[in-house]
Order: sequence, then structure tokens, then C-alpha cells
Amino acid sequence: MRILIVEDHAELAREIAEQLGRCGFVADRVACASEAVEAVETQNYSLMLLDRKLPDGEGISLIPAIRHARPGIRILMVTALDATCEKVSGLEAGADDYLTKPFEPDELIARIRASLRRPGCERAPPVALGFLSFDLGSLEVTVHGMPVLLHQRELALLEALVRQAGRVVLRDTLMTEVFGFSEDVHWNTLNVLVSRLRRRLAELDAGVDIHSARGVGYLMTISTP
Repeated sequence: MRILIVEDHAELAREIAEQLGRCGFVADRVACASEAVEAVETQNYSLMLLDRKLPDGEGISLIPAIRHARPGIRILMVTALDATCEKVSGLEAGADDYLTKPFEPDELIARIRASLRRPGCERAPPVALGFLSFDLGSLEVTVHGMPVLLHQRELALLEALVRQAGRVVLRDTLMTEVFGFSEDVHWNTLNVLVSRLRRRLAELDAGVDIHSARGVGYLMTISTP
């Protein structure tokens, strides 16, 4: 599941991204309002962490454009403005939740998960392929009914392939989905990750195959006898 961090404090944004990564989310970071709008228009985010005071404007002013581009996105304001009137104005402007700085990382994760569970948030039923089941909402993976633990990037890769099962997912798309657009990663890193996930699924007898479309991307299908 993909989250956009809109925060101009680079160190804080990095810390939040690392915390989200440890919890199985893919996080992108932008530092201003214009970059946030561009990111939302080009990527499908489940949730946005939005600072109120940005170098090129007020975070609240972004909400209508964000809602228009991604109606189902959850918006959690994360800001140092802690007066009651500020919280009220943020929520009335369309934010789903409001968290003041400084905050505990565990509270941030709990609020994110709570926002994603609320009615109206896009939730899809688990995808079943072969003996593999992937819950796109909770990011829980099972094979033969037993839970499977995957590393963060293996999980992100599996999610991207499962969402487009039976269709080729472009290499550029996978690079962005798995590593985020802010990371400089070599193509071979993706190839190694695919090989590792393919091997893991084979060991589990998941009943699925990851095929390479040479020079184009990868696709996941149910294994054939």
C-alpha cells in the first residue's frame, strides 16, 4: 500500500518514511504543494500525510485538488499547529484526521491503519491465485491457508504483480511501486528481487509463476500443470 508524505522538513520526512517501510508500506516523499499535486496525479496513493505549512502554500488549500484527483484517498494532517481552531479548520476542510507534532511513531501508524479501515476507503477483497491469497487492505499473505512473512520490498513487489495478475506490469512501474520515485536503484536490483520472490513462492508451493516479458516487465499467473 502506497503513502505520500508531504513534508518540507527532510529529516522528519525520512524518519517517517523509514517507519512506514518497517510496517510494510511504500512511502514517497515530496517537500512542497506543487510536487504533492503532481505526485497524486501520477501515482495511486491510499493515504497522504499532509503538513499544513509548506514552502509554496498552505496544506489545507491542496485538499480540493487532491480529492478531485483521487476521491478515495485518506488525508491525515501532520502539523505543529495544535490549537483547537487549527484542528477544526483542518478537519472541516476535508482532512480525515489531524495529528500534531511532536508525535510518537506508534500513534502515527495506528492512525494510518485506523483511517484505512474506515468505511469509504477503497478496500478490495483478497485476491486468490493458485494457493496464494493476498489481502490488499491488510497486506496479509497466506499460502495454503497459512500466513507468510515477506520482506518489505518482496511484499511491495508481490502486491504490484497480484493487482495486475495475468497482465504484464512494466519495469518502470515496478521500480516505482517497489522502491519509490525518490530512490536511485539499478535495474538489476529489481531482477534480483524478482528472482528471490519467485524462489520463495516456489518453495511454498504457492501455485503461481512470475514470468519475464523480456525488456518490458513481469507478470504473475497461476501455475500450469
